[in-house]
Parts: sequence; structure tokens; C-alpha cells
Amino acid sequence: MTITTQEVRKEATREAYGQALLELGEVNKNIIVLDADLAKSTTTIKFGKKFPERFFDMGIAEANMMNVAAGLATCGKIPFVSTFCIFASGRAWEQIRNTICYSGLNVKIVATHGGLAVGADGSSHQCIEDFALMTAIPTMTVIEPCDAAETKKAIKAVAERPGPVYVRLGRTPSPVLTEEGTPFEVGKASILREGKDITIVACGLMVPNALKAAENLSARGIEATVINLHTIKPLDRKTLVAYAKKTGSVVTAEQHVLEGGLGSAVALALGREYPVPLEAVGIDNRFGQSGSPEALFKEYNLTSEDILQAALKAYGRK
Repeated sequence: MTITTQEVRKEATREAYGQALLELGEVNKNIIVLDADLAKSTTTIKFGKKFPERFFDMGIAEANMMNVAAGLATCGKIPFVSTFCIFASGRAWEQIRNTICYSGLNVKIVATHGGLAVGADGSSHQCIEDFALMTAIPTMTVIEPCDAAETKKAIKAVAERPGPVYVRLGRTPSPVLTEEGTPFEVGKASILREGKDITIVACGLMVPNALKAAENLSARGIEATVINLHTIKPLDRKTLVAYAKKTGSVVTAEQHVLEGGLGSAVALALGREYPVPLEAVGIDNRFGQSGSPEALFKEYNLTSEDILQAALKAYGRK
């Protein structure tokens, strides 16, 4: 399968989340939704209006919200807990670690407004460390869907998956690259484009840029595989190693600091099993700042051109 970036519609992954909750609420009465005074922004308000008896606005008290969700999980409910990424992963980290994950409770943390693409809200709201915070916790599953269509499938999949899950979603409308029938499986990477010369591994809003970079590489005679690694933990090591062997070089691309994110996970996996030249595109030891998503991606070297240049460097090291 080859997916391109040409003529695709745009939709924010957070909007797809709200719709997925509505559909889940219709078929599963154990779905409970909690929010922290941001229901309109996270789009959980859709669920709250239709199922008010199963929706709880916990106010600006994220740590308490996580503990309440943990309690609901012990009673057989499936709580979906939402706020912005910066508050979910940072402000409530201790409760997630000690109360939810240590006990292996069935809590789904779906955090919106992840990464630099939050835009003008600036550094205080641009969560660029959440993968590192969440993947470090034993038993946690960590997912960032690549588009709205995949988000709906991911939310429905994690509702059926036992144990704690963290899902990162975006604020900004982004290209919808996949379709309703495109396969999605937690922990199984998705191959969006096949190529023999280099492998580009990306997640979330970086997937469109990875595909664009692959198209531009093809014009130079270099054919790239593009892997949508929507599940950062558990990592699909089998697929990563297979394509490292096939192409001999790898580039990772993420809207996250380089330490502790997707690139680190891929480097560790390949370093253990099949080392190849690897270049990482991500945020290099900097906080965010206010600006449009487009301007910020350029400033922080997250564009398709940056991925292309990293690919050329990795390819040249083979």
C-alpha cells in the first residue's frame, strides 16, 4: 500500500475522539468520561450532552480526577479521562504511576493538545515530554494516532484493551491519510509506503511530513518505506527490525523532545537487535514558544524538508 499527501481533507484528531466516545457510549454502558474543566476543547462535551449521567467534570483538579478514575475502574467501569497533554502527563504523573499503573487499572487517559502544534498557546501548554513520562511507567500503553480516522479506531481498540493506556491527540486540523477500513492494531506498526532504500518511522502529525519527504526522495531516485508507528509502547520491534534489514538505514520523526520519545525507543530496539545508521528528527533540548504550527515546525526543524535531509544523511552512512 502507498499513501500520498495529495488532496486530502483535514480534521483534528481531538474532534474524532469526541465522535468515537459517542459511538462507544451507545454500545457500552460501562464507558464513563471524566474531564478537567476543558470538555469543549477536548471534545468530551459531546459525550456529556448525550450521556450526562456518565459524564463528570472534575474541575481543575487533574490529580483527583485520576484517582476517581482509578476508583471507577475497580468497580468494573471503563473510565476515559481527558485534559490537555501537559496536565495529564505532568500534573497528574504521580497518581498515574502509583494509583493507576502500579495496580494495572483499566483507565484510558486520552490527552489532547499535544506537541508544538498547539501553536499560539506557547510553551506552558506545548507538551513535548509526554512520551518520555508515560513510556517510563511499567504497564502503560502509549499511542499517538496519525489522523482522525485512525483516532476513532484507536479509541475503540483501547476500550477493549485491558489495563492503562495513554493516547496523545492534537488540536490542529491535520491531513486524514487513512480510511475507515485501514487496519489498526495496538502494538502493530502500519506500513503506509514501501521502499527499498531507507525507512522513515513517524507518529502523529509528523506522518504527513514523513510521506511528503518520501515523495521528494523518490524524485531523487531514493525510495523510502514510511512506517506509521502509532504505538510507541509496546513497540513493534519485529516490523522495525524487518525494515531495518530491508533498507539498511532509518530516520525517526516525532513532535517530541529527542530524549525519551519515539526516536529513543526505535534506537534502543535496533541497537539491541539490528543496528543500522539512524537519524532522529525531533525537538533538540528546547522548550516551545508561541507561534503558528507552520512557523514552529520550521523553527524546530520538523518539516518534510528536515526529514528529507535526515534521510539523505542516514542513507549516505550506509
